Amino acid sequence: MKIEELKNISEQLIDTFNQAGRESIDLYLKGLKITIKEDKSPVSNGDLRVNDLITNRIKELTPNIPIISEETVNLNIKNTSKVFWLIDPIDGTKEYIAGRDEYTLNAALIINTVPVLGVVGVPKKERLFYSYAPGESYLIESGDIKKLNCKKKQPKGKIVALSSVVKPSDIILNKLKEFNVNSIVKMASSYKFCVIATGEFDIYAARERANEWDYAAGHAVAQNAGAIIKTLDEKPFLYGKADYRNPSLLIKRSENLND
Repeated sequence: MKIEELKNISEQLIDTFNQAGRESIDLYLKGLKITIKEDKSPVSNGDLRVNDLITNRIKELTPNIPIISEETVNLNIKNTSKVFWLIDPIDGTKEYIAGRDEYTLNAALIINTVPVLGVVGVPKKERLFYSYAPGESYLIESGDIKKLNCKKKQPKGKIVALSSVVKPSDIILNKLKEFNVNSIVKMASSYKFCVIATGEFDIYAARERANEWDYAAGHAVAQNAGAIIKTLDEKPFLYGKADYRNPSLLIKRSENLND
């Protein structure tokens, strides 16, 4: 698929993501209807509505590419596709249900194990990130479009890591020490990838957790902005696994986190 085609697809998803974000907030304000899935995680009518909006738009844009969504996936069927969409309509459902602002809306196009295109909406922060090629990652905020390049926003000498938990494991803490991290901030959802792309934060490390749809869109945004994304043991972080499970993860804003 040519870059111009990927650019067109990503830009045609922006209005849909904005609409889905507004509807997610409206449904929260009206009072969410929540059920518990088989894996014991919650799902709300907000998740399902966002999933419908994003899925239907992607079907219109790329009718011949399969879509794998967290809310409709059959885990008993192994993924054998080389080109496919990954959708997590709301990453951070618990955050969403609690009324917090770090939940995200996510869609990514995977081509030969790589997330080449990603769109991440952050409705309550009024931020939308999208990317479609290396060097082509963008943030839409307050009506402005800014190209992202992972340029450091923290003061020189201050290296700030992100964590999905309040107390990271010793394995993660030891890994962060290798990079002279002097501060750790807890943050939910794929938003972590995006604020590394903006340069607001420097590094995120995680043990094996979550599924491909949780990471893919943010991965595209960060990697195409220049971030370095691998596993903790420095192997490529690839998509298209039969069971969708993620390996460990290490995202660095750049090789030298002081630059």
